[in-house]
Amino acid sequence: MMKGKLHYIILVFFCFLPAWAWAQTAYPSVDPKATFTTVDGEETDDASSGQDAPLAAHFTANPSNLGSYTVRYEWKICRVGQEDTPLVHRFEEDIDYTFTESGTFSIQLYATFVLGTDTIAYPEEGEANPIMVTINDSKLEFPNAFSPNRTPDGFNDEFKAKEYKSIVKFQAAIFNRWGQKIYTWDDPAGYWDGKWNGRLVKDGVYFLVVNARGADGRKYNIRKAITVITGYNTDNQDSTTTP
Repeated sequence: MMKGKLHYIILVFFCFLPAWAWAQTAYPSVDPKATFTTVDGEETDDASSGQDAPLAAHFTANPSNLGSYTVRYEWKICRVGQEDTPLVHRFEEDIDYTFTESGTFSIQLYATFVLGTDTIAYPEEGEANPIMVTINDSKLEFPNAFSPNRTPDGFNDEFKAKEYKSIVKFQAAIFNRWGQKIYTWDDPAGYWDGKWNGRLVKDGVYFLVVNARGADGRKYNIRKAITVITGYNTDNQDSTTTP
């Protein structure tokens, strides 16, 4: 009878051995992730191939198997090639950062797990795998004319930047030929619909003034004449304004 019990105990021990052994080797770790919000309000988890500034980022450590271990987090955001002078050095589990400068950046999480005299480091030596972010150089261009209609036809109805990238500061204004400011906007995605006081302006030449700065430090001081073509008819002057 004792022999049968002994066999049963040995059998149970070996049945549970794999789970016990796994529990002893499930060491604490982290799995750093990133979520980026683009200038268009879209979310992505990869900014390595190039995004426009400003780019909002949320970095999470995602720890697992902590058990009784205490953990110390350390985030470093560095411009590639300047790792000795990090732009950000933070010690929270999760961090937020907005990229406003062009270039390529590395984001590395370091974690130290401690339980008594037992210390585990992440990443192990030689196994760093940073999150990479590339911010595009800036660009800002405007057209020379546009053709708003009393009834918008969806074609060239708005005066706006025909291309912009990584613009972090922006201010634009439209002036009439007498130097009167008739419209302003402060977002590179914004536009002028050709109206003043709620009505279409008269056909003619107006003046655009833009002061902006790119993520690469480039300053834009744009001064240019723009032509408005509305299909204005002198026999129907009450349908337009004449600034």
